[in-house]
Amino acid sequence: MASSLNERSPVPKNDRRITTGWVLYDWANSVYPLVITSTVFPIYFNSQADVAAVAQDASGRPIVEFFGYPILASSLLIYAISIAFLIVAAVSPLLTALSDYSGQKKRFMQFFCYLGAFSCAGLYFFTAQSLSLAVLLYILATIGFAGSIVFYNSYLPDIASEDQVDALSAKGFSFGYVGSALLLVACLGLVFLIDPDLASRLSFLMTGLWWGGFALIPFSRLPADVGRTGPDRPAATGGYLLNGYRQLGLIATQLKDHPVLQQFLVSYFFTCMGVQTVMYVATPFAEETLGMGQEALITTILILQILGVVGAQMFSKLSRATGNIRALSAAVVVWTGVCAGGYFVQAGLSFYLLACCIGFAMGGVQSLSRSTYAKLIPENTSNSASWFSFFDVTEKVGIVVGTASFSVISQLTGSMRNSLLALMVFFIVGLAFLITLRGKALRMRAATPPLPPILSGER
Repeated sequence: MASSLNERSPVPKNDRRITTGWVLYDWANSVYPLVITSTVFPIYFNSQADVAAVAQDASGRPIVEFFGYPILASSLLIYAISIAFLIVAAVSPLLTALSDYSGQKKRFMQFFCYLGAFSCAGLYFFTAQSLSLAVLLYILATIGFAGSIVFYNSYLPDIASEDQVDALSAKGFSFGYVGSALLLVACLGLVFLIDPDLASRLSFLMTGLWWGGFALIPFSRLPADVGRTGPDRPAATGGYLLNGYRQLGLIATQLKDHPVLQQFLVSYFFTCMGVQTVMYVATPFAEETLGMGQEALITTILILQILGVVGAQMFSKLSRATGNIRALSAAVVVWTGVCAGGYFVQAGLSFYLLACCIGFAMGGVQSLSRSTYAKLIPENTSNSASWFSFFDVTEKVGIVVGTASFSVISQLTGSMRNSLLALMVFFIVGLAFLITLRGKALRMRAATPPLPPILSGER
């Protein structure tokens, strides 16, 4: 038993079969944020909310009951996202520590994957009469998506060498954008063939089947025992839960010795508050503020997906030429301009131009943030999932604060445009922290202090 805990075969870097399997999980799960978060579900939810409405606010927006509690329908979805990500932020550090210690990273990833996939499929039964239950399924699907991502991301430094991390991260996002766009087109095709409400519900079922079905490929290729051993694993005393907490404490102790990594996480926190919030509120903003119809919204989403592929690849090449920090800074500058432009944007050409900027910068920020963090964590660590839990928590808390701030400001001022100004401030703060990192990031690993013997498990 002792040897099984202390020995494992090394994971080969840049193995094509493994890296292709890893990329295909992006292909599998990216249908959730596109079909469920951004397009079909919000549109269908709004139509059902109109039917289920018990009242309207001063602006004529529907108020629905969530398990007997009246709440503005558009705010309900945003609050649901905040709750889901808050739950993931609370539990993922312990779960990733447990996965690192037990060597069961892939099993944890599978659990969250199929929690999300089955929840999406369950939305097939969503009607106006089951709105509250549908929101709960929506929360569970979001937890499944967000929970699986932290384990998925943590494979990146395990399977790719440092010179290949940016390109592999960009490839993953590119496959995700393309795959999700293909399913969305298929879902939209149903609308012209059958009843729109039934087509929407079938889209939710198709999303669950796509996600869970294509995930079988990466799960058959990704190594199962990454993180089981290594000099930074705590001594094997006590059960998995106790050692999970010890593993988490170990990473927290190490993080204190990495000021560059801490500063990057602060920058990433403010950037996420802006990027992820814009992505989650884009559809309600276009519908409520600009009065855009469903056809225009779908066209916009497809533009975002196509330009997301271009942005991920372009910023990957830019990082190779100028470095990750400069390339990320450029992407954040674009996002800052997006928020400023969003305050004045109107339906029509100006909105489509703004959407092009969002799609281009979206691919760049998401891809480079993931690969930059993978480069910054200690090299050859066996605790990659635990390290990525801090990246994940930073993102999730940023989403919670960002979406909640957007909803509160919108509800208090009566305009989503005012909320965009707050997001612009978040980007400016994130950019300020990012700029101060120039010239420091490459020295981080060289300055990594050795682990104390008591923490490394040495005798």
